[in-house]
Amino acid sequence: MSSPAPIGVFDSGIGGLTVVGALTRRLPEESVVYFGDTARVPYGPKSPDTVRRYSREITDWLRAQGVKVVVIACNTATAHALTDLREHFELPIIGVIEPGAKAALAVTRSGPIGIIGTSGTIASGAYAREIWTHAPDATVVSQACPLFVPIVEEGWVDHPATKLIAREYLAPLMAAHVKAVVLGCTHYPLMRGLLGEILGADVALIDSAEATADAVARVLDMKHLRAPDGDHPAHRFVASDAPAQFLRVGQRFLGAAIERVETVTLG
Repeated sequence: MSSPAPIGVFDSGIGGLTVVGALTRRLPEESVVYFGDTARVPYGPKSPDTVRRYSREITDWLRAQGVKVVVIACNTATAHALTDLREHFELPIIGVIEPGAKAALAVTRSGPIGIIGTSGTIASGAYAREIWTHAPDATVVSQACPLFVPIVEEGWVDHPATKLIAREYLAPLMAAHVKAVVLGCTHYPLMRGLLGEILGADVALIDSAEATADAVARVLDMKHLRAPDGDHPAHRFVASDAPAQFLRVGQRFLGAAIERVETVTLG
């Protein structure tokens, strides 16, 4: 038993394309429909109720596109809307927080774990709660890094100022001698080289996108929803606003060219 239906992925904007990149590497025969809510980005400063409403609208749209599973690539939407979406939709729905937390615990159960993310994700405490669910005695050090998102979108990862900013943000984690750091924002994998340089080779960097792709593969196998062998994937990229910006910046996140972006307005 198999299914040629696509995987649905959504994010508040462009950053979730790092999750799409991980999915296409892990599951090269699967098709993807990606929705970036660029008209309403960012989600972080918005209330949990608003994030849940946006997430329901997008999931409803993805369901209408015939997707077989929905991946919430946005950390804020995962924190606020995952439980709600699972209650309202029969589709398998996977967020990025649980896979990332489990991957960190698989690397270290003895040393402190660092979490970096947007202000909204860190304020939600979702990663820490998930880690403590599986390891109640774990030491978690969380740090908001709000400037990383605009830095990545401007392409300033290698700018000298970025290194100074990163050192300032990472100082509490380094002082705590963390053994693993979860990159709790879809933009942060693009800073992996710089973060690894500052933190040192002994600190494991956990990419939630890669961990999420592994989780999706397990769900597809468990529910017998893998695409048929030899299928040729067809990917769709949809934005709620500014498709030209999506095209310009999107390749940097996806790691491959995006030929076309559709525009769909929700709400």
